[in-house]
Amino acid sequence: MPYLDDQTSSLYTRDLGTQLTPNATQRTTLIVAGCYVIVIAILWHVPVLSWIIYPFKLLTVGFHEMSHAIAGILTCATIHSVELDPDEGGETRMSGGVPWITLPAGYLGSSLIGACLIACGFDTNASKIACLALGVFFLFTLWWARRNWLTWILILGMSGLIVLFWLVADSVALRFFILFVGVMSDLYVLWDNSSDDTIARKVNSSDASAFARVCGCFPSQVWGVIWLVIAFMFFAAGIIVGLVAFKESSSEQSSAAAHFLPAPGSSGAMASVPLPGILVMIVAALSWKILW
Repeated sequence: MPYLDDQTSSLYTRDLGTQLTPNATQRTTLIVAGCYVIVIAILWHVPVLSWIIYPFKLLTVGFHEMSHAIAGILTCATIHSVELDPDEGGETRMSGGVPWITLPAGYLGSSLIGACLIACGFDTNASKIACLALGVFFLFTLWWARRNWLTWILILGMSGLIVLFWLVADSVALRFFILFVGVMSDLYVLWDNSSDDTIARKVNSSDASAFARVCGCFPSQVWGVIWLVIAFMFFAAGIIVGLVAFKESSSEQSSAAAHFLPAPGSSGAMASVPLPGILVMIVAALSWKILW
């Protein structure tokens, strides 16, 4: 068993405290993330104002349904379709698989995706990488939901926003876009179970209710609370990773972003391929292939 003297232990504690202490840029990110939580909570529950975040609600539902599908694949299920509907509901049709895994995977998977995006939201270049991962996610979604017109509109719209934010001010806006999507996705179990599943009752039944029937040991409300606690843990983990991994200031991030997958017209773009334009062409070509 290794031995640590008091001085070494004190150094480890001090270093951890330094790593978790936010700098000015990180404090701004934390404040923005907190504002996102408040704004989303208000907009999600006010009928008229909820239309402001309607596309992002559908995107979050897409993360949720894709998490079901991925869990189904990992448990040898056959995925028949992934559907989104205008009432902000969704359904993943599959046969086989392990319900103990596929049912909770929707909320837990979207929370995990959200936590990863929150961590990436602390850094511009990490946000660019997150967008590339989202592009892959979009392609898989189109494969399973290629006959759903709403999915096409949603993905084309989100792809347009990503390209737009990539091009603005050395991609600074992209970082806050990824952070917003991450916060909404991570806490989807909170938004969904506090309104839609318990009050409005969407057409598609609640995952918690279905899991309670399969499990039999707890009612759906208990499983909802358990998943909510896990979502908060993911949220905290995303914040901690962002604080520890991305200590660069805003100016340092802008300088690095100018040389890493730069936007066309930026100082570093001449030495690199204009990636957003290439991505649009690739996604368009693959989408055409999938559709036809």
